[in-house]
Amino acid sequence: MNNPIKVFGNSGSPYTQKILALLRYRNIPYQVSWGDVVHNLSLLDIEPPKPVLLPTLIFEDEEKNYLCKTDTTPIIRYLEKTYENKSVIPNNPVISFLNYLLEDFADEWTTKYMFHYRWHFKEDAENAKKMLVLQHKLNIDNKSMNQFADVIAERQINRLWVVGSNDETAEVIDNSYKRYLQLMENHLQNCPFMFGQRPSSSDFALYGQLTQLVGFDPTPRNIAHKISPRTISWVNVMSDLSGLHDKGGIGPFFGIETHNNKNTEVNYFNDNKTGWTDLRNLPDTLKDLFVEVGKMYVPCLVANNEAHMNGNETWQTELNGSTWKQKTFPYQVKCLQWIKEEFNYLSKEDKKFVLNYLDGTNINLILE
Repeated sequence: MNNPIKVFGNSGSPYTQKILALLRYRNIPYQVSWGDVVHNLSLLDIEPPKPVLLPTLIFEDEEKNYLCKTDTTPIIRYLEKTYENKSVIPNNPVISFLNYLLEDFADEWTTKYMFHYRWHFKEDAENAKKMLVLQHKLNIDNKSMNQFADVIAERQINRLWVVGSNDETAEVIDNSYKRYLQLMENHLQNCPFMFGQRPSSSDFALYGQLTQLVGFDPTPRNIAHKISPRTISWVNVMSDLSGLHDKGGIGPFFGIETHNNKNTEVNYFNDNKTGWTDLRNLPDTLKDLFVEVGKMYVPCLVANNEAHMNGNETWQTELNGSTWKQKTFPYQVKCLQWIKEEFNYLSKEDKKFVLNYLDGTNINLILE
């Protein structure tokens, strides 16, 4: 596939930012079109997907046939099969599973931070509604801009309850976001990426949401600057890693290791290392991130799944001592199923390792 991938998205979309940063890192050619996805697809005479999601990617095969794909997690796995250089999926099955779990947490839970802060607070909503219009059309007249901005704001604010954001849960979300930032700050003191010295798909998923939280919306940006300067810098660095071990993922790739209080430069690939964290050396700061996954995201997956099975339109559960209520999502049912499938791909020995490693995080609840 030598032709550039066509990407249709919006700069205010965390999932668009996730996939673009990944394409840059992997040196995969692409062309991005901002604005209305349906309109842009119609110019190519391409039937839009159902539902239309951001981003939408169009691949072109050797026969010039278009392949239309949405949903970043399966797109990333498709890219792994199609392009060889600079994989973002760890080669160890256990770490690959942990990466999948963390990517799902980023896509499905940390996005609640983004949606909540963007539309719950007046200052953020006033900023977002105009910026999102202008990102579609910069030269729109002021009257039309304000009209469309009000339509967007009303629609999104009225959907806050759908993702669980309301006056009662605002503190729950705020506390989780602040804990998450501190966890990121702690982890980035150990290594530059989630699973070692190279970025994984979960890095790009976390990055995508953070582009909005620290670069678009005023309230979460101010919070991040106070709690985690490393996260702010990490987002800036993650935006373009196109030159990172640019020999196709086989080196050289340099890092700094500390032994006996002395820093030593290490050429990972020439030392027959891959850049991924060794199973024997998974840092405590990574485990701490999974504690947050189990504390906040896992109970939601379980309650949502039960509600869907019982045909309930809404569900509620207890999150860190507070009541959480929201709309039932069939997609999160699939997320839970996919996590279980990824776990069941593991060998018996690897499953045992995962369960031991995640012991005490509450995540075992959805694996055993």
